[in-house]
Amino acid sequence: MKILMVCLGNICRSPLAHGIMEHLANEQGLDWEIDSAGTGNWHVGEGPDRRSTRTAGEHGIDISQQVCRLFRISDFDEYDHIFVMDKSNLGDILEMARDDEDRKKVRLLLGDKIVPDPYQDDNLFEPVFQMIETGCKEIIEQLRDV
Repeated sequence: MKILMVCLGNICRSPLAHGIMEHLANEQGLDWEIDSAGTGNWHVGEGPDRRSTRTAGEHGIDISQQVCRLFRISDFDEYDHIFVMDKSNLGDILEMARDDEDRKKVRLLLGDKIVPDPYQDDNLFEPVFQMIETGCKEIIEQLRDV
């Protein structure tokens, strides 16, 4: 199973989702490959936001070695599932989809809810972590035996 997590800049939400999903999958002995990407190119080559790194670390998850990258069309071929954080990300990724097969791979991480971008508010990082963790656990339940 190959899963890609996507947000806007690939420095806050998707690195958290990448780290959380990887951690949970490893805990359960799942041989899943997880990565993350952004729809905007402002932070390509950088590490995750320090607040995301700190919040993940407080939960025993190290995301410090991740490197931000831009979503690419070839990701549709590479990944089985592409989870996005909000409706803007969803629209951006679906706009790049080449066909229905690509579109079927893309969905919001939290079903019909969005993961708010914590970038402008330090106090949102922990609640965002909790939301993402809940979403990742639900996804594992849905996909574990597929």
